[in-house]
Amino acid sequence: MTISEMRRILAAGDIQLTKSLGQNFLHDGNQLRRIVDAAELTVSDRVLEIGPGLGPLTETLLPQAGEVLAIEKDRRLIVFLQERFAEHKNLTLLHDDALDLLQRESRDWSAWKLVANLPYSVASPILVEFAQAPGAPLRLVVTLQLEVAQRLVAKAGDDEYGILTLLVQLRYEPHGLFKIPADCFYPVPKVDSACVTLLRRPQPLLPPDQAINFKRLVKMAFAQRRKMMLKLLKAGWPPAQLTAAFAELGLSEQIRAERVSLEQFVRLTELLGAPVTT
Repeated sequence: MTISEMRRILAAGDIQLTKSLGQNFLHDGNQLRRIVDAAELTVSDRVLEIGPGLGPLTETLLPQAGEVLAIEKDRRLIVFLQERFAEHKNLTLLHDDALDLLQRESRDWSAWKLVANLPYSVASPILVEFAQAPGAPLRLVVTLQLEVAQRLVAKAGDDEYGILTLLVQLRYEPHGLFKIPADCFYPVPKVDSACVTLLRRPQPLLPPDQAINFKRLVKMAFAQRRKMMLKLLKAGWPPAQLTAAFAELGLSEQIRAERVSLEQFVRLTELLGAPVTT
């Protein structure tokens, strides 16, 4: 789908794009194929697409997937997509807010792959919801703001490393990132973009009850990035317990959270358990 085609469709439907919905449509065929290639689809795969827009990615997904479920918040675009893909029996269109759907309904996505050009304003919370869901998707192939993509693949010590990194990587392993130029979108966004691939870990690093404690620990540790982590964690655990846990892991009492690895946060969670003070 070319830019001129997108403009014609929008004009014909008298559709004014809404900035709050993050409606920047990827039109470059080469980039669309790279995204679908990263998903490694088979004809038996079930694919979830969030924010299909005018359907350029949907069109690329349909011949390669067994089933595509596309969730679109804009009713005007749902009407267009229903007409455009009327003959495609392996497509289900759902008019809904994807983030609201994930938060209000507990669905088993464990046999699904998420392949989407996510609305940038809600990309991070959507990914965290999937990472924390009991039935997390097998693979996430998502296009989002470059800054957010870099956070998803960051390692301890990187400037981008933080809460989002840890909450997502607890469940997913980064498996590649490629940049997408701004002029591949219509309208052209003011930020750089990238597609990142995340693979669900074969085994969870922590059971669900401890994953909740992990989230609390990480958020507390990064509450003030420039402060020593030990001091911040005293809001949740007794000093003696923290000192013993840090010593067992060989962590300096002066270390900041940005220098502590995912594996060390996992082990701290196991040693500390749930916060005992507030």
